[in-house]
Amino acid sequence: MKQDSTRNITYTVDCEDYVHVVKFNPFDSGDACSLIAYGGNNYVVVGTCRFQEEDAEVEGMQYKTLRTFHHGIRVDAIAWSPETRLDAIPPQIRFCTAASDRKLRLFTSDLQDKNEFKTFDGHSDYINDLVFAPNEGQEVASVSDDHTCRVWDLEGNEKAHFVLRSPGMSVCWHPEEAFKLMVAEKNGTIRFYDLITQQAILSLECEQTPLMSADWCLKNTLKIGAVAGSDWLIWDITASSYPQDKRPVHVDRARLFRWSRVNENLFATTGYPGKTTTQLLVHHLGHPQPILTGTAAVGSGLTWHRTLPLCAVGGDHKIFFWVTEM
Repeated sequence: MKQDSTRNITYTVDCEDYVHVVKFNPFDSGDACSLIAYGGNNYVVVGTCRFQEEDAEVEGMQYKTLRTFHHGIRVDAIAWSPETRLDAIPPQIRFCTAASDRKLRLFTSDLQDKNEFKTFDGHSDYINDLVFAPNEGQEVASVSDDHTCRVWDLEGNEKAHFVLRSPGMSVCWHPEEAFKLMVAEKNGTIRFYDLITQQAILSLECEQTPLMSADWCLKNTLKIGAVAGSDWLIWDITASSYPQDKRPVHVDRARLFRWSRVNENLFATTGYPGKTTTQLLVHHLGHPQPILTGTAAVGSGLTWHRTLPLCAVGGDHKIFFWVTEM
């Protein structure tokens, strides 16, 4: 594995607008292609991707738009439902968005005549992150600058409400820990809540701020990662409430942290969009330097492919894809 390798973008997809957020479907949709959704200033586009890394008959990358959903307002976050199936008859697409009007919107479509959406009201400030219950997909959790984490049913009824001590930045739900919710706060605290007792059961501390993003490792439920200030931080929750490993990576400030879905030692971070570019760094815990350095013009969002060591970032009229090594 080459260290400190600056690598240009592997693939790009052209988009009609600035891409504020991009999200691969993390669940198996029953199709060989991967679903991807991206949000612009007033719409969400759902498409499929296929890469030569997984299919020798594909040259480079194939991308196809399935449907554009009118949203009417800037899209800030997208979460996929595990109920999304391309192999059903008719197919079902289901995802939820957070928007700048402090509302959640649940979209359900069969890619033909049925296109429904419901609005969930309740947050009183900007919503930073949201996630579906990973196994049944019957609930959605969201975190906001209003110092709350809320859990909703699919009708938009509030099922749980956790009061935070600072803005909620990230919320994660692990398929192997379906009765726990991980909530990361801007003040540097990450808490786990028991959804049955609705009590906090464990907390981790960054000891630095602002915490901007945190993620729960799919491949190892004991591993948590985050970015705070200009550093990335990694915890083993059995060892200590303080990070086992941390490193300064982004000169100004770090913005997003995402674990790879295929390797528990692989993760990516992004810096804040500077005047011209955003830095994407891919890290491997066995290597002292980032294994990939990418730049994108004013990038936003960060997402990993479900089965490949490949991540994507949105940008100005484009989505950028980088393939790394395991």
